[in-house]
Amino acid sequence: MIEYVFDLLRAQAAELWSFLAANFDPARDTLDVLLVAVGIYWLLLLIKGTRAIQILVGLGALIGLRVAADFFELLTLAWLLDNFLGPAVLIVVILFQSDIRRGLGRLGRGFFPRLSERQESQLVEEVVRAVQTLAARRIGALIVLERRTGLDDQIEAGTPLDAAVTKELLTSIFLPSSPLHDGAVLIQQGRLSYAGTILPLTLRTDLPEGVGTRHRAAVGITEETDAAVVVVSEETGAISVVMGGEMLRGLDAPRLRVVLRDALARPDEEIPEAEASASPAPTAEAGTR
Repeated sequence: MIEYVFDLLRAQAAELWSFLAANFDPARDTLDVLLVAVGIYWLLLLIKGTRAIQILVGLGALIGLRVAADFFELLTLAWLLDNFLGPAVLIVVILFQSDIRRGLGRLGRGFFPRLSERQESQLVEEVVRAVQTLAARRIGALIVLERRTGLDDQIEAGTPLDAAVTKELLTSIFLPSSPLHDGAVLIQQGRLSYAGTILPLTLRTDLPEGVGTRHRAAVGITEETDAAVVVVSEETGAISVVMGGEMLRGLDAPRLRVVLRDALARPDEEIPEAEASASPAPTAEAGTR
């Protein structure tokens, strides 16, 4: 049996070598392999952490079983698997329809990543309205808006959503009864992509007195990326924006609207130093979480 397997492998290797010798083109085939590898990598990133990965493992096990049925000449099992796996493309489309739809949407947004002025204005308005409501009710919040630098590497323990940004959704996420209210909300390419994410905390010791975990997380993520972060204090309801590690505190709704519009329209800029230093720093935020 072992000799038969080795002979079969040698025959297959010789056949593959003959095929490559007759058809291999270094430039064309290298590009072909790279494109396929990138596609597979993108697909794995897309389905990572979803139910689709479990379904793929199941399909892989069935394919392996089909190969074993051929090897051991199990004709009935091979016939059943052939009939089941025959319409494989249709099976994949049915099982992964939601993942395929989400992936195509991300791919389309990747070709046109820049939001239109109208979309930016609508996004900012929804965030400002939500923050205004949360601040009035003294409900803590942490909202991260992606600019030029991708934030996928900074995400820890987040719940994927891929939803439209609305005041109602943002408000409901940060309600104390919500299981996601303790983490941060992540907005990428105009969509609410994750909720309940854990952000890296800054190690700086020169922050204003009384700032808590939310503010430290906001400073921490902006030290690593160019994101703009909105923080609502749970103790006082005070609104802050953090960019480039600098904190602009004590904002009202109109001022917050202007800061966020400037942040999204001009992603290369951070909070002006004079503006950041001139902002009020209320001492009543002691103990903010």
